[in-house]
Amino acid sequence: MHDRDHSIVTRVLAGEKRAYAELVDRHKDKAMTLAMRMLKNREDAEEALQDAFVRAFHALPRFEWKSSFSTWFYRIVYNVCASALARKGGPSHQSLDEETGGENFDPPSDLLLPDAAYESVEFSRIVREEVDRLPSMYGPVFTLFVMQEMSYEEIVDVTGLSLSAVKVRLFRARALLRDTVAKRLGNEVVELHKEGVQGS
Repeated sequence: MHDRDHSIVTRVLAGEKRAYAELVDRHKDKAMTLAMRMLKNREDAEEALQDAFVRAFHALPRFEWKSSFSTWFYRIVYNVCASALARKGGPSHQSLDEETGGENFDPPSDLLLPDAAYESVEFSRIVREEVDRLPSMYGPVFTLFVMQEMSYEEIVDVTGLSLSAVKVRLFRARALLRDTVAKRLGNEVVELHKEGVQGS
């Protein structure tokens, strides 16, 4: 992906402005997911994303490839959304940090799956819904780590958070997901049992 992005950026900077639409197409879906995790409102997320693409286009001549284009662009998306939240009196995603207290907050590899036995279309649907409901303090970092497959260092670069804060937020997001998904599964089992009794 990085080589493809590099090629497109080079074309844009050489004067082929229309090539920028290719970058938009390549990154709009994942960027929209990040914006939605932060703003929790589609209209606000779409407005923020449009703003981010415009800002990225004008800033492109200053892009130095010290990171991948996607990391650089998601940083712009993140900052635009954080600014939108600040205007509405929401939490500050850039300045808030958490102390780990010396504990190990490295998220395990099974971030999404509480148990392999639950792998199913229904379980995946429940997980997606609960990820959407994660507090805006945790959802963006979780999205970058799991769905954008970014490293800790890349997330630090995008968000401006410390490494410890990134790990804490991932840890807490996973804990919240485990609790909410488990409750959903338990409730649905009860409802299915009731239906079975009524139908017998």
